[in-house]
Amino acid sequence: MKKRLFSPGPTPVPERVLLSMAEPLFHHRDPAFEEVFREVREGLKYVFQTEQDVLILASSGTGAMEAAVVNTLCEGDAVLVVRGGKFGERWAEICEAYGLRVVPVDAVWGEAIDPILVQRSLEADPEIRAVMVQACETSTGVLHPVKELCDIVREREDTIIIVDAISALGAVDLPMDRWGIDVMVAGSQKALMLPPGLSFVALSEKAWRFVKRSTLPKYYFDLEAELRSQRKNQTHFTPAISLVVGLREALRMIKEEGLQNIFERHKLLARAVQEAVRAMGLELLADSPSPTLTAIKLPSGIDGQELKRRLEDRYGLIVAGGQEHLKGRIIRIAHMGYFEPSDILQVVAALELELKGMGYPVELGRGVSAAQKVFEEADL
Repeated sequence: MKKRLFSPGPTPVPERVLLSMAEPLFHHRDPAFEEVFREVREGLKYVFQTEQDVLILASSGTGAMEAAVVNTLCEGDAVLVVRGGKFGERWAEICEAYGLRVVPVDAVWGEAIDPILVQRSLEADPEIRAVMVQACETSTGVLHPVKELCDIVREREDTIIIVDAISALGAVDLPMDRWGIDVMVAGSQKALMLPPGLSFVALSEKAWRFVKRSTLPKYYFDLEAELRSQRKNQTHFTPAISLVVGLREALRMIKEEGLQNIFERHKLLARAVQEAVRAMGLELLADSPSPTLTAIKLPSGIDGQELKRRLEDRYGLIVAGGQEHLKGRIIRIAHMGYFEPSDILQVVAALELELKGMGYPVELGRGVSAAQKVFEEADL
């Protein structure tokens, strides 16, 4: 049976990218790699919408999160962490591991953070040196108001904003320089259409000044050392060569489609899923849903883990379940990266069938019809 990924990472990898990664390896200190790396560095600036260097690390996205912490902060620094899901909690866990004082600003899982709460916390505690937030909280499908948070932090010379864009970059408009994002991190296995294994981090000039004062321990994730190497189109340590080659091809595909077209495509796919969900009589979890994934509340009597298993066993469709207290209560359907309307119609049709098979009184075709209407109106 064919397996199709609708999970929020890893996501589908285009055939062009897979074929490029199947090419014979070359040595990472050879001129051939330097040429690939040069092209990749320029392509990442395009996706990050920045003039700053975008550093490439051989790690998962969590590695870039840790690098962002240890390179900009000092032991005992206070940090404001937006906690509205599993990955907001991860920011706090990383900071606590390095002896930072975490000031949590909590949002209900499924709700975007109110910027006023962040502003009040900053005013109440002038010692806060960083604000950490997810652009998209992957565990809930919520899109947080990053621009508004940047506006709050921008005028504070002693505070930076660090954004986890792992499940947003390349699908959501996050203009790093224009909005004033100080540190932005991402991972390869989301909208960048690659397998897991690479992470990315870019820093503003303001953030690089924080790097100069940072005293937290670092070795592998020493961004100053990486910057020196990567400006010579090398890496400080051995890179994931095949993934970098695949990234070059993925970035070429992104440039061919164009960022604005990509943003609009993701909005369209998300709207089709959302309208299908509503047509089936279901509700979204997120009050501010991300264009990259949709978290769906399940009706009483429908176990999310069982629904997830049936979708995979019967149709080869791999969706994600809920985490922590949402386990069994939601499913998450991703549509970031290498997705098109036919993928959405397929997963909506299968979802209808399995919900009906599990006793939910859905009229077959209602969700599919709603999604089709969205695509019809878009005049594809």
